[in-house]
Amino acid sequence: MIPPGFVQELLSRVDIADVVGRHVELKRSGANLMGLCPFHAEKSPSFSVSPVKQFYHCFGCGASGDAIRFLTEHLGLSFVEAVRDLAQGAGLTVPEDDASPEERERRDTLRQRRLSATAVLTRAAEFYRGQLRAHPRAIDYLKQRGLTGQVAARFGLGYAPPGWRTLAGVFPNYDDPVLEEAGLVRQREAEGDGGEGSHADGGRYDWFRDRIMFPIRGVAGEVIGFGGRVLDDSKPKYMNSPETPVFSKGRELYGLFEARQALRDKGCALVVEGYMDVVALAQAGFTNAVATLGTACTAEHVQKLFRFTDVVVFSFDGDAAGRRAAARALEAALPHASDLRTCLLYTSDAADERSRVDLGGRRIIKKKKTVRSLRAQHTYSREHYNHQLATNTTSVAQ
Repeated sequence: MIPPGFVQELLSRVDIADVVGRHVELKRSGANLMGLCPFHAEKSPSFSVSPVKQFYHCFGCGASGDAIRFLTEHLGLSFVEAVRDLAQGAGLTVPEDDASPEERERRDTLRQRRLSATAVLTRAAEFYRGQLRAHPRAIDYLKQRGLTGQVAARFGLGYAPPGWRTLAGVFPNYDDPVLEEAGLVRQREAEGDGGEGSHADGGRYDWFRDRIMFPIRGVAGEVIGFGGRVLDDSKPKYMNSPETPVFSKGRELYGLFEARQALRDKGCALVVEGYMDVVALAQAGFTNAVATLGTACTAEHVQKLFRFTDVVVFSFDGDAAGRRAAARALEAALPHASDLRTCLLYTSDAADERSRVDLGGRRIIKKKKTVRSLRAQHTYSREHYNHQLATNTTSVAQ
């Protein structure tokens, strides 16, 4: 538990104008600062920040609070995460008076490991972006999938060259344990084991090779992992970073950082099945799309989305795998649904309600009614969800 006294001291040490100014363009207006509200769509500034009161308030939507509240509402951080973020910037150490010395040491070590992993992942992302520009084959692949340079830049897409130890040219200390802990390199298990790494030069080799790279970002925008897709039909088609101190597939969503403002503007989140779906939908105007990372949708995924919006729309393929994914998504979402929080499920077999956008040979579902109108058009009771879940589960079992 964080002592209340520390929270008050922290708020007195930070400047809310600096905190908000990292995310909102502010201009002086008398004693206050004004900008476009990050919590709703508007054309004229109604979002006010008071450096004197250390408080923000939107005259349009009513959003208000202090620096901690801004980070929890805008970035989706938990209270503890927001306090730690502000404390780090202010040069303060968050006291944890209910933790033993051993527990505090363990947390400090984990925090340092996370910082180290994030640093090397950020550097790797920059390298992969540069390699995309240097490899016409990778650029041609993205063009064939119908993607523009603009959307590729927005999502920070890159390319991992085919060499076994390409990252050795990026990190002079290729044997640094942080590289393996961050999921960038892999250790060959045994000499001549016949595994994937048996052809590598030495004991280590790059985890990602000859793949289009999709940086996976945390809610604050930091790179926490990667997804990689092959340029041909080889297997595995997709590969994620392994579990690391900063990355867990069961908690993270691809595209959430890029979509966070659109989730508020459009009033809902559109959950799809893969990286390319998210990027293609963003290019088609559906900037509120996110995807799970090769795992079933979990309760943590749903809770994270409900920090940004009250409506979650699951849009999966209509095949058997898609129906199974839909049933699992409903199971994870239903405990969190309420009169104020709505979950909707769409699969591709109800073609009468949908037009399709063909980007890169993959059919992406697009509602004729805009996603923005879903909140106003649809409300379902918990009883309906339970009935729908039972129906889907039955059909999947068949």
